[in-house]
Amino acid sequence: MTQSTMRLTVNGKSCDVDAAPDTALLYVLRNDLALNGPKYGCGLGECGACAVLIDGEAARSCVIPIEGCAGRDIVTLEGLGSREHPDLVQEAFIREQAAQCGYCLNGMIISTKALLMRNAHPSEAEVREALRYNLCRCGAHIEIIRAAMRAAGHAVEARD
Repeated sequence: MTQSTMRLTVNGKSCDVDAAPDTALLYVLRNDLALNGPKYGCGLGECGACAVLIDGEAARSCVIPIEGCAGRDIVTLEGLGSREHPDLVQEAFIREQAAQCGYCLNGMIISTKALLMRNAHPSEAEVREALRYNLCRCGAHIEIIRAAMRAAGHAVEARD
C-alpha cells in the first residue's frame, strides 16, 4: 500500500503522520511519535502490552490500522499524566509498587483507566474481569489488583 498523510489526535495534540493506511497504530506511536508507553508484546492483540485508549476504550494498538484512527481521540500512557503530576491510576500503581519488570504495566494501567472511566467504583470481581486479558509473566498480579482497587477508591490491606 502507498503511504499517505493522516492526521491523528494523540494525547490531545494533532499530528500528521506519513504511513501506509494499514500500518499498525503501535508502530506510528513508537517509531514516528516517540511514545514508548505502549509496548510490542505479541503482535496479535492478545497480551495487552500495546494498549491505548481510543475514544475512552482500551484498544490493542498492535492490530489497529491507523486508517481507522483518524478523527478519534487516542491516549497513551504518556497522555494520562506526568512524572510530576501522575494520573490517579498511575499514582495507585506507584503506591502499591505494582510492577516487577514493568513490561505489562502500560496495558494494566490503560485497562484500569478505561474501566474507571465507565465504572468509577468497580468491585474486585469487575477489576479482575477488566484485567484478565492483560498478561503479566512476572507474577505481580496481587499488587496490580490492589493498585486498581486503590485507584477505584478501595484501598485494600495486604492479605497473607
